[in-house]
Amino acid sequence: MNRALPVVRLRVPTDEDAVAWHRVFDDPAVMEFHGGRSAELYVYEELTARQRRHDAELGFCLWTMVDDTGRVIGFTGAQPWPQDWGPKGEIEIGWRLGRAYWGKGYATAAAQMTLERLRAAGVEKVVAMVRPGNERSVAVTRKLGMELAETFPHPRFQEDALCFRLDL
Repeated sequence: MNRALPVVRLRVPTDEDAVAWHRVFDDPAVMEFHGGRSAELYVYEELTARQRRHDAELGFCLWTMVDDTGRVIGFTGAQPWPQDWGPKGEIEIGWRLGRAYWGKGYATAAAQMTLERLRAAGVEKVVAMVRPGNERSVAVTRKLGMELAETFPHPRFQEDALCFRLDL
């Protein structure tokens, strides 16, 4: 039996969202697969500014996720793959949630909304890059219908990053 997905709203990140993301992600468990430690506030200030540009130029970005009470709980969305390794030139879908929101379906609900928005923007395929061991993110990729397509040597970690793909 499938449970109903929670209500989640996506919005283009604001300047204030940089502070909210910094607070929500300031948790070693949340950052386990993102370098293991919290990023400085300026990282989120730059990230939210870049996402506003992506939204204006591409029609999609990493959107701020807001629950039904209006609380910022994380982000989800898509952006051009930002690294000089891996699936260069492709559109990556991704998500990150505060730990209090794990296991409740928020990432899946928001990622499904993201896929709908990407289709409307004319995106034909997406990738999701996941570090080995991140079973929560692997589960979301599976719920979206993505399949493991290839691996890429990770330049910072002694492992291959998993690349999941989905044709839209």
